[in-house]
Amino acid sequence: MRIELRDSSRRRLARLELDESARPARVPVPGLAHDLFPRWEGAIDDAGSLRRCVVCGCDHLYTRRNFPQVTPFIAVLAFSVAVVAILGYAASPLTTAALIVLLVADLMILRFSKRQLACYRCGAIHGSTRIARFHRVWDRAVAEKVAAEPMELPAILSQPAVQVETAPAGAATVEAQEDPGVQQASRAQKDSKE
Repeated sequence: MRIELRDSSRRRLARLELDESARPARVPVPGLAHDLFPRWEGAIDDAGSLRRCVVCGCDHLYTRRNFPQVTPFIAVLAFSVAVVAILGYAASPLTTAALIVLLVADLMILRFSKRQLACYRCGAIHGSTRIARFHRVWDRAVAEKVAAEPMELPAILSQPAVQVETAPAGAATVEAQEDPGVQQASRAQKDSKE
């Protein structure tokens, strides 16, 4: 199962790969100071389909399609070729062939785009897993209902993202090698303020 974690403002934090059969109790999140504690209780049904969010435990999920990044480019290209053909600037067999190729590419993208589940509450996106049949596409009424409920998100999503970074090796030595005259002047300013 692939999970894309989102913070409270819906920005992507990390992408994780979890083994559904192992059901790990704690998952380290690369690049973040916090670990994820998945909520497996009732998340997967007997058929192996995902029923609720593994991140926050919410029952309200919706399906969406994951289109490749090339999709908008193909749509704009198809629209522009169609406009050129309709206006009569290029009524050649080459234009017709280009439209047919773009139509086939668009149909292939629609056919092979993967379905994903997204959580209304925490925004986590679950992919590469079986999806229970009762999940539907995004619904405004359900989104408003979930937004009105009190929200208790896991700590990894509710707190600001703290990136784990290591200071460069020279950073500590630069501070230690500060000019002694500057250090004395800053101490004198602090003493005069007191």
